[in-house]
Amino acid sequence: MRSSGLKRPNVTRSAKAKQPAARRSATSSLPWKLVSTSHRHTDRLGQAIGRALRGGETIALYGPLGAGKTALVRGIAQGLGASPTAISSPTFVVIHEYDQGRLPLAHVDLYRIRSPRELESTGLIEYFSGQTVTAIEWADKGLAALPQDRIEIALNHRAARSRTIQLSVTGPRSDEVLALARVQYNQTSRVHRASPRRVLDREKTTRS
Repeated sequence: MRSSGLKRPNVTRSAKAKQPAARRSATSSLPWKLVSTSHRHTDRLGQAIGRALRGGETIALYGPLGAGKTALVRGIAQGLGASPTAISSPTFVVIHEYDQGRLPLAHVDLYRIRSPRELESTGLIEYFSGQTVTAIEWADKGLAALPQDRIEIALNHRAARSRTIQLSVTGPRSDEVLALARVQYNQTSRVHRASPRRVLDREKTTRS
């Protein structure tokens, strides 16, 4: 794991980064909205997203403190094959890099960013090429620098132990990835809804 603070040399923004965000794909069935009732629920969603990623995607995360942004990134890391226990909030160093999974993951937290100059000094734009998956908490503080095609996830408090999660996309590539993640999430949700008795019966049948 490598960490990046605010002391990296300034990076010149590319012309692509300055362009406005693309509109959502016309063929998309998104936005997709669901309710998470536990950390396990949020983790399962993150794992489905992680398994669907192909490399090079940007995931923009929005929501107040404690809404579950970091928990979702842990699930994404696990879906990529990395250890979720290694993921922590990168608030004090802005960017953490993880390369234990099938794709490199950059976990970004822009909470402490106060100006475009500080944003540039993180070197964030460097992560938007190649195979690195970039998950950005407090992405609203870096909207001008984000790629046109990205996955956007807004998390908000619903009750003491539940959160609303709304997922949308701003381009066709992200649309395809999130559509696959939705299929995988629905499949795993059906398995988790099965009663303990039914699961036990299936295990007995398999062993016999």
